[in-house]
Amino acid sequence: MNNYDYLIVGSGLFGATFAFLAKQSGKKCLVIDKRFHLGGNVFCEKIQDINVHKYGAHIFHTSNKEVWDFVNSFVPFNRYTNAPIANYKGELYNLPFNMNTFSRMWGVVMPKEAEEKIAQQKSEAIERLKREGVQEPRNLEEQALLLVGNDIYEKLIKGYTEKQWGRKCTELPPFIIKRLPVRMVFDNNYFNDCYQGIPIGGYNKLIDGLLEGIEVKTNADFFENRSYWESCTEKIVFTGKIDEFYDYKYGKLEYRTVRFEQEIIDQPNFQGNAVVNYTDRNVPYTRIIEHKHFEMFGEDVYKTPCTVISKEYSTEWSDGMEPYYPINDDRNNRLYQQYKELANREDRVLFGGRLAEYKYYDMAPVIEQAMNNWKAIIQ
Repeated sequence: MNNYDYLIVGSGLFGATFAFLAKQSGKKCLVIDKRFHLGGNVFCEKIQDINVHKYGAHIFHTSNKEVWDFVNSFVPFNRYTNAPIANYKGELYNLPFNMNTFSRMWGVVMPKEAEEKIAQQKSEAIERLKREGVQEPRNLEEQALLLVGNDIYEKLIKGYTEKQWGRKCTELPPFIIKRLPVRMVFDNNYFNDCYQGIPIGGYNKLIDGLLEGIEVKTNADFFENRSYWESCTEKIVFTGKIDEFYDYKYGKLEYRTVRFEQEIIDQPNFQGNAVVNYTDRNVPYTRIIEHKHFEMFGEDVYKTPCTVISKEYSTEWSDGMEPYYPINDDRNNRLYQQYKELANREDRVLFGGRLAEYKYYDMAPVIEQAMNNWKAIIQ
C-alpha cells in the first residue's frame, strides 16, 4: 500500500515533533497511538477548569534557545519555576539542597557554617568506611553519606529513595546518586536552565499545534495489526518499547512505574505548592502534586473554589502497567545493548524517545533528539 512516507508509532513529544518536521518538508505522515488520547505522558485532562497532568508533573526546562523558541511558536509558556518542597514528618525543607534547606536543618545563616557542617558529617562518613576497610562506596547509602552527610541523607534522601526504587538504599548501586546538587545560596529554583515554564493552557495545546494537519489515529495498537500498519508506509518511526518491537527476543527490559490517586478537594489551595515530596519512609506515596499551581499564581489560585491533587506511588512494573523509569543497572543495560544492535541494522525503522532508547529523558532533550534525527535525514 505505502500510502505514507512515515508511520509514526506514538504521539508523545518525539513522535509529534518528528511528524511536524516531516510534514514541513512535504512528507505525508500517519501518527498512531494505542491510548485514547494524543500526547503520550504530557497529556493533560481538564478538571474543574484545572489542567491536570495525568501522568505526573511535567515541567519544561532547557538552555537550548532553538528548542525554547520552537515550542513557544505553538503555544506561549508561562513563568512557572520549579521549587519543590520536602515534607519530613511535618518538617518542611526546600529542594534542591540550598541555604534555605541548611538553615531549616541546622539553624545556620551563613554559607561557611553550612559548608563546615556538611564537611564534618562527610568526614565522619569517610572515617566510618575506613574503619570497615571500604575503599569505594558499595551502595547508594554510602555514596550519599560521602556527598552530603548523615542529617540530609536521613531526612531528605533515604526514605524517598527507598520508596522510589522499592528497595533499601543499602541494596541500591551507588551510581544512582553519584552527585547531588548542593548550593550555598538562598535560591529554590530546582533547575539551572535559562528557560523554564508550562504551556499556557496545558501541554495539549503544544501537541495539537505539532500535529495540526497531520492524520492521527488513537486507540490504534501497532502490535495488534502489525502487518497492516507496516504495509502503509515506506518508513517507521517507533517510540514504543524496543524489546516489544523485537518480540522480546533477548528478554524483557525492566522499569519502575507510578500509580496515581487523584482527588478533588473542596478548597482553593491545598498545599501552596505544585510539588511536595514526602521523604518519610512510612508515608506510602512519594509526593503530592497540586496541579493548579503550575498555571495559577498569586490571587489567581483562589479563582477556582476547589483544587485537584495527585498522590504518586512508585511501584514495580509488570506487564500491562505503564513503563516509566528504565532501571539502568548492568543487567538491563546489557540487554538494551543487544536490542540496540538490532536497531542499528534497521534501514526502515527509526527508534526514538525514552522507551525506544531505554533512557530517561526530560522533555526538551526529547524534542532536540527528534530535531537532530530529522536534520540527519535531510542532510
